Amino acid sequence: MEEFKSGFVTLVGRTNVGKSTLLNSLADEKIAITANKVQTTRTAIKAIINDENYQIIVTDTPGIHKPRTKLGKTMIDTAFTMFSEVDVILFLIEATSTEIGRGDRKILDKIKESKKPCILIINKIDLIKREKLLDLIEIYSKEYDFKAVVPISATKDDGTKTVIEEIVKLLPEGPKYYSDDEYTDQTVRQISEEIIREKALKLLDDEVPHGIYVEIESFKERKTTKGEDIYDIDATIYCIRESHKGIIIGKGGNLLKKIASYARQDIEKLLGTKVNLKVWVKVKEDWQENDSIVKKFKLT
Repeated sequence: MEEFKSGFVTLVGRTNVGKSTLLNSLADEKIAITANKVQTTRTAIKAIINDENYQIIVTDTPGIHKPRTKLGKTMIDTAFTMFSEVDVILFLIEATSTEIGRGDRKILDKIKESKKPCILIINKIDLIKREKLLDLIEIYSKEYDFKAVVPISATKDDGTKTVIEEIVKLLPEGPKYYSDDEYTDQTVRQISEEIIREKALKLLDDEVPHGIYVEIESFKERKTTKGEDIYDIDATIYCIRESHKGIIIGKGGNLLKKIASYARQDIEKLLGTKVNLKVWVKVKEDWQENDSIVKKFKLT
């Protein structure tokens, strides 16, 4: 009988390299939000990949960037703190790179310090020619003894099975840490907050997303007059400027209605039932420096 393997893996990379897309692809579930904006992931989100022969717990960490607030510093600390806790590190870079940039160099130095088994994953291979890929592999292979180098296209779900195969090779024999029906450590409330933020990120101008934070104030299940299940969810989008509030709401409230409508559809899929979602917008200028809020993004 084949031994059962299990272990913990962290996914690290610069902002906007496709970590959340890869996490969702590996788990075959929508766990982490995705948007074509930097700093989409703010906290460590776990995906649990179950198989009859293994269980892999993969943590998607915030993208590495230059922090300018307490929130930013907490995000970076969370990403690097994971290194000491895991069996395998997945280092995700972009295939379009031609050298090791400052952000990737910082990550690479931390990997070297950790001395942990690391798989180099080169994402977005559909955007380059094979010769450039080989050059990039050579550049990185001179820097660290990677256990494997896996070229992928996360958006096309190309190469993700190979990533799992390479992870399993490096895992120790171990127990099941989670039951077979669990695929994330996030609560439905947390996932719902992230879904609302995702829709806002996708619809807002570039300067606004960094300053928004979503909090669900109320999450209650009830029966309709017809006896059907429905969730009443009240959520608030916090922003750092009064001018941002107007942008989020939009002319005649149209943009906020779109955010709420798109989010409601995804939350209904998540819960498998109807949802009555109400979303408000409030200004909280200092929330990125507010200890009580920032601590929610710390690694626990």
